[in-house]
Amino acid sequence: MTEPMSKQRRPPPDPVAVLRGHRASVTDLCFHPSQPLLYTGSADGELRIWDTLQNRTIASAGVHSAAHGVASVACSSSIGADKVISQGRDGMVKCWDIGDGGISRTPSVRIKTNAYHFCKLSLVKKPHCSSTQADERKLYDGDERESTGGETLDDSEEKVQGYLSEQSRTDEENTEVGGSKYIAIAGEEPSEVEIWDLNTAERCTRLPQSCSAGLSAFSTKERGMCMAVQAFSPLESQGFINVVAGYEDGSMLWWDVRNPGVPITSVKFHSEPVLSLCIDGSCNGGISGAADEKIMLYTLDNSMGTCVIKKERNLERPGISSTSIRPDGKIFATAGWDHRVRVYNYRKGTALAILKYHHATCNAVSYSKDCKLMASASDDTVVALWKLYTPQT
Repeated sequence: MTEPMSKQRRPPPDPVAVLRGHRASVTDLCFHPSQPLLYTGSADGELRIWDTLQNRTIASAGVHSAAHGVASVACSSSIGADKVISQGRDGMVKCWDIGDGGISRTPSVRIKTNAYHFCKLSLVKKPHCSSTQADERKLYDGDERESTGGETLDDSEEKVQGYLSEQSRTDEENTEVGGSKYIAIAGEEPSEVEIWDLNTAERCTRLPQSCSAGLSAFSTKERGMCMAVQAFSPLESQGFINVVAGYEDGSMLWWDVRNPGVPITSVKFHSEPVLSLCIDGSCNGGISGAADEKIMLYTLDNSMGTCVIKKERNLERPGISSTSIRPDGKIFATAGWDHRVRVYNYRKGTALAILKYHHATCNAVSYSKDCKLMASASDDTVVALWKLYTPQT
């Protein structure tokens, strides 16, 4: 099913703001979990904080060497609203304190992973509160109303609420690997995934984990390098981390750290390296983008341990660098090698918009927690802010 280019009834909208200031390719970005702030990282090692109300830089710092640059930036209320993580291609992950609009002079946590690659790290995504789980499953599993057309979004549908706030689930056992302050990252051995504790700056486990004899019963080496990771903690895992990892050969493995020797399941939806993974807010499904011409929407069944294709989108040109599902689970966006940002209805998989502002490869796309803003980053050194299909309040 190729994208219906001719079905677009209106020209694509322009960004509501363009943020200029980076002097090199903008490699990644993420919104602050509660404030109107955006973090961006660039290939020359710079981290910037932007005020998205006034559309200006409020702080910047060189957090990794210019020779290696920033590979990814990440933040979450689970690690503290005043913290942001940077990952460099220098084998380092650093956690920075943000106060009074500035970036701390030295990192509060410094992790030497010795991992030199292009795989962006992942914080642990938590699911919705269980009180709303049944309603949200309807939103994701296709029990939907008819909409007026493939280009519109029905905002009269039931509001999705119950996302974890900064205060919720803080009593989770720190002895569980499913605690909040962990990152998943492609390892020093590039075909492995590593889980690191941000509190202690120590590695907790590897996936696959070697047995006492020094040999794992399961090997990922034939799959090539791990190219994308997404850590999450589904309700069924009792707080323990799960990881979906994408590999160079186009395969994806679903891991549970309680059984680090063997994955829950293995699938191969792509013919080229998997470059981006995003799990939705229910932790029951997600999307993947790769170096091929496909965007895959899939469901994760925790009881059966299966990953099954829900929808498949075919592109005219290959290469998806980044994917992001909006927090309300209604739409998702992709950042493409062809300079385009594409927006889709997450439940139906239908195309909503193709955004043609950037003039070079798009590296990242992300949504604000209130679902009102989307940001895209590109090799053209600029960040674009968009307001598309914003929820009605």
